[in-house]
Amino acid sequence: MRGWLRKLLSTALVLLAACAGAHEMSMAEMEVRELSRGEFLWQWTASGNLPAGQDLTPVWPDGCRGDANTVSCGNAGMTGTLSVEGVGKRYSAAMVKILWLDGQSRVYTLTAGQPTVHLYGSADDRRGAGEIASAYTVLGIEHILTGWDHLMFVIGLLLLVGFNRRLILTITAFTAAHSLTLASSALGLLTLRPPPVEATIALSIMLVAGEALRQRFTLARQWPALVAFLFGLVHGLGFAGALKEIGLPENYLWVALLTFNVGVEFGQLMTVAVAWLAYRAVRQMPAMHHARVATLYAIGTMAAYWSCERILAILG
Repeated sequence: MRGWLRKLLSTALVLLAACAGAHEMSMAEMEVRELSRGEFLWQWTASGNLPAGQDLTPVWPDGCRGDANTVSCGNAGMTGTLSVEGVGKRYSAAMVKILWLDGQSRVYTLTAGQPTVHLYGSADDRRGAGEIASAYTVLGIEHILTGWDHLMFVIGLLLLVGFNRRLILTITAFTAAHSLTLASSALGLLTLRPPPVEATIALSIMLVAGEALRQRFTLARQWPALVAFLFGLVHGLGFAGALKEIGLPENYLWVALLTFNVGVEFGQLMTVAVAWLAYRAVRQMPAMHHARVATLYAIGTMAAYWSCERILAILG
């Protein structure tokens, strides 16, 4: 049995190591600057380790002609539908920042679910609330499902509490806490540097995994909702950091903020539902206890690695 447990643990660690770049959205950023009426200079400003141009191609509005770095739209200006081919594959979203000739700027976020945006030749942003809500809900879902540190914390809570009535209160406390700090940070009411936030998130995962492995009736076991709430405040700051990278539209700011949070919650509920179905399928298996222990050790080990990495980044 010990040999089987070691193999399971090793496999889990390999899978988790492949996800070592936790809490990073595959976001590409493009800047478009209007130099004179209808004449633009554009470039990818951030896209991770590989140039975004290898995977993403801007499709300019009808009447605009673009090359490697410039776009010419004539007297009509950049008016019409702008899209980016390739969004939803390697990159989950593309953020397009347009700096107009009058000094104003607008940020547009394109995703696989919302791959186009309509431009009006100036900073006038007539996107409707429905369009904003759709785009930011998808971004929220994508963020929680690709943010491995947040997912591991939720799974750690599930393994700490178990599938019982207390789980509802625990998940609700986590939701309330990160919703509070997400809104506060996104609106500029609360600001913290990202490195300490990311390090604390990793430490929170390690603590929950360790508490779930204990046999004693610890404080975390007795009051899991309190633990979830306290650490949820920090995780909300992590969500806010991702939302800051995406950008919030000046029009319908509250719609974007609310629907991003709704997307996060929907992704979280999807995780809980899948975990519950998996639990129902294997709960009668003799190896269930060993699988639980192996999963917690894998989560704790990965969290310890992230903690060291992020603390060293602060000190460096």
